[in-house]
Amino acid sequence: MENSSCPDDPIVVEKENNITLIGINRPRVRNAIDSMTGQKLSAAIANFENDPKADVGVLHGIGGSFCSGYDLSELAGQQEPQQALSIVHHPEGVMGPTRRMIRKPLVCAITGYCVAGGLELALMCDLRVMEENAVLGFYNRRFGVPLIDGGTVRLPALIGLSRALDLILTGRTVTAKEALEIGLVNRVVAVGAGLGQAYNLAMSIAKYPQLCIRHDRDAAYYGTFSAKSFEEALEREAAGVTVELLQEAKKGADKFRQGVGRGGSFSGIKERKLSDWERAEMKHESKL
Repeated sequence: MENSSCPDDPIVVEKENNITLIGINRPRVRNAIDSMTGQKLSAAIANFENDPKADVGVLHGIGGSFCSGYDLSELAGQQEPQQALSIVHHPEGVMGPTRRMIRKPLVCAITGYCVAGGLELALMCDLRVMEENAVLGFYNRRFGVPLIDGGTVRLPALIGLSRALDLILTGRTVTAKEALEIGLVNRVVAVGAGLGQAYNLAMSIAKYPQLCIRHDRDAAYYGTFSAKSFEEALEREAAGVTVELLQEAKKGADKFRQGVGRGGSFSGIKERKLSDWERAEMKHESKL
């Protein structure tokens, strides 16, 4: 595994094959993020997006917790309101690049505390893998700190407005079991297996042709957040198909014709014996 960071860096980046692991490394404060760490995280994710060898990323926390949110000691130390306002109004976001769409798939490994702005970071990712003893929640509610990193936008789209308002307004704790049931996370795994299982999930995405992955992902996000109508979403889906994408699809079609898939073989699938009525229906359709 290639490591492009120092062990003491607040953001640690490691690369293995076409997977990039991005770790938040402030364990003494349960990986709370101050403005400088947020900018470093934004830079690390931008580098991942611009790396032609990287297809899928994994965002995780080092030292037991994913992220406990924004480092409130930084806010408490601000003497001038204008200084705090300049942090809040950073174009990309306070916690990282939370105010834009990430261009490649990103999986979040949730361990320990994933609360307040940390939960907003998890919502920024495409998929979330949560250890069974980890906890989620907008704990910032207790201190009068608003959600400013996309939580009020992404959460209702994921789990519905009613459930989102329950979590936003009460700031209550959400267990792994409930998070899975309401669609807030995609996998619940054993304690200690979060990063490994998130990596495996990333690998299951990275093994496929990536132009197709990115087209379908972008179309889903556009239809959810940007399209003004159903028809506009469908138009965008079709308009996103390029010559390069069709060339990639043709390669896949050729493999399918040969009985081989990129992630395995179709040759072992047994043909199902057709019933009499299915054969009669196919015969009738062939005459039309």
